[in-house]
Amino acid sequence: MSEALLTAGGGGAPAGPAPGARTFWRRLRARRSALLAAGVVLLLVLVAVLAPLLTALEGQDPTTYHPSLVDSATGGVPIGSFGGVSGGHWLGVEPQTGRDLFARLVYGARVSLGIAFFATTLQVILGVVLGLAAALGNKLVDQLISRVTDITVALPMNILALALLAVAPDFLPRAVLLALIMGLIGWTGTSRIVRAQAKSLAALDHVAAARLSGWSTWRIARRELLPSLAAPVIGYTVLLFPGNIITEAGLSFLGVGIIPPTPSWGQMITDANTWYQAAPTYLLLPAGLLFLTVLSLTVFGEGVRTALDPRAESRLATGTRKLRGLRGERAKSAAQARSGAGSPAGPGTGAGSAAPTGAGSPAEPRSGAQAPVPAPRDDEGDVR
Repeated sequence: MSEALLTAGGGGAPAGPAPGARTFWRRLRARRSALLAAGVVLLLVLVAVLAPLLTALEGQDPTTYHPSLVDSATGGVPIGSFGGVSGGHWLGVEPQTGRDLFARLVYGARVSLGIAFFATTLQVILGVVLGLAAALGNKLVDQLISRVTDITVALPMNILALALLAVAPDFLPRAVLLALIMGLIGWTGTSRIVRAQAKSLAALDHVAAARLSGWSTWRIARRELLPSLAAPVIGYTVLLFPGNIITEAGLSFLGVGIIPPTPSWGQMITDANTWYQAAPTYLLLPAGLLFLTVLSLTVFGEGVRTALDPRAESRLATGTRKLRGLRGERAKSAAQARSGAGSPAGPGTGAGSAAPTGAGSPAEPRSGAQAPVPAPRDDEGDVR
């Protein structure tokens, strides 16, 4: 029976058995960059979850206006240095409105991460179900799902999301609507991975034995295929998450995402376009947090994928050794070329001093070299 964690093989090969949880954690701990990225992601999640507590400690909220903290004579620039940073406003205030910037950032993290989480969950569920259906169904089902997948891939996601959000009813919460649209459009990558791996796994002996034993298609998928698909699906899921954050920020940047006054990082970046000179912190803070979140999730996802793949470390080590060997050979050749070109010719090494060896007189053996031993001959002169 298959184990719970199995890895994806390259080039369409079936997945091989992955190590247990202890081996996975050992490999993940060996990658310090992945651990650091995981710590950053965990900190951002805690900030998003504890947003009400953090804003209560500051004594602010994300929607209250503070017109006395902005200078109306200059168009609403925050009063004070660094965007109005003070003991009551830890990161300053928003231009024109005077809303607390720290409160809007932490609540914006809750919105951005929450939408990305639910959209990723929907994408994975749809991708796994449709991928398994295409791999285990008959030829007609496979062709139908494959053609739908190709059409969905060809559609521009941002333009389709813009069109759907424009005609969506207003009574639906915008965050839920964004997660649904992103999930219903972005499942194609997961579906293709699951279909390719499931088709490879279906040709293995243990799956054929389960089919001959009379197991149903659902039981084969649940007991034999899904455990083997855990590793590639988990690795791809972790990489889907930062892409969904960027998509939500881009839609909010275009004005069709989260509706004010609900804060969102993409919406804050949009509003900060006209204030990047007068109040640069208003742009740098949400943009920096968005960049840090996407970078941390990408690095952590790469670490998880490498830890789940038992052949990734060997491939990386083999490639590193080959690269080092090639560099060493090149350095050795360059050093030999430099030493040969720079050393002066000694006496007796010139062309005129070389004593040619006659055809009849054999050359003397070099020092340290052993003279050739003649082959033994019998009395008649023939070589034995």
